[in-house]
Amino acid sequence: MYAVIEAGGKQHKVELGQTLEIDLMDEESGAEHAFETVMLYVDGEDVQIGQPYIENAKVIAEVVDEVKGEKVSILRFRRRKHSMRKIGHRQRYTQIKIKEINVGK
Repeated sequence: MYAVIEAGGKQHKVELGQTLEIDLMDEESGAEHAFETVMLYVDGEDVQIGQPYIENAKVIAEVVDEVKGEKVSILRFRRRKHSMRKIGHRQRYTQIKIKEINVGK
């Protein structure tokens, strides 16, 4: 059984018990969040496709932690000027764990 949800403008395929990182949310660790933008639900032969979302469907997740992604290095080099500038960036994500998938029949 899995579902496709929309979170932060991106689509994520989620299963029960799965831990994934999504764009940063304003939630504290341990809080529960319900995603009501379920686009697809598959349970064996039972397939429901939203137009664009499935009505009365929810994916409930627990916020585990706030984490940082891999560091991206940016190097700006000015030729013939003996000058360069190196900066880095680490994107912040919210780590969530899927607790249940509810689909209204």
